Amino acid sequence: MADVCVCSDYFTVDNDGRLCLVPGTMGLREILEFKEAGTFAFEKADYPWLARVFVRVQGAGGGSAGANAAANETIVRPGGAGGGYSERLILASTLGASESVVVGAGGAGGTGNNAGSAGGSSSFGGLVTANGGAGGTAAQSSGTVADAVQGPAGPLAGTGDWAMGGGAGGGGVRLSSSNGLSGIGGQSHLGHGGVARSQEGAGTSSRGYGGGAGGALSYGGSYDGGDGGNGIVIVELHG
Repeated sequence: MADVCVCSDYFTVDNDGRLCLVPGTMGLREILEFKEAGTFAFEKADYPWLARVFVRVQGAGGGSAGANAAANETIVRPGGAGGGYSERLILASTLGASESVVVGAGGAGGTGNNAGSAGGSSSFGGLVTANGGAGGTAAQSSGTVADAVQGPAGPLAGTGDWAMGGGAGGGGVRLSSSNGLSGIGGQSHLGHGGVARSQEGAGTSSRGYGGGAGGALSYGGSYDGGDGGNGIVIVELHG
């Protein structure tokens, strides 16, 4: 009978004589995506074969302000800022038995002439964090003369092996009583901000995850701001 040889880099024989894979050599086995805003739990015991995780965390984007100009006047609103992004490779041996997973909610758009809300931060335990983007301001009052408004700065970087802040919200420009351009939403690593508008209307939605809302614009009507994009936490499980 021929002998069978196996590579010891990838296989081992346990005390019961069973041929087993060496822990840490199986590669990517599963991907978990936490897309809904809220708090969840990652239980290490659910994955007894786990050797390491690669975690990607996207913070949520900020909402934009509402706009309600007087008749025959103009208000433009800046966009909300995009959320930050972080990622980290983590050995399973350093994880707690249960790690909290937080997915930030997109900032709500303002109503009337109120500012938009900030997006929530996202995190995986205390190991990987990404900050949410600021909401768009409602600083400009109703008027007819040329005026510019600045968008909110992007958030600072969180924590991880590689971390970055989000994109700033775009500024808006009023040219006259019937001509203006609202601000674009800030970009995120995993999403795009809402578009600017030159015709009056509500703030515009982001695409993907973590983008800021585009600004609203009013030539006399009342329009709500847009909501920022939710964050996301992606956990790659490697055996």
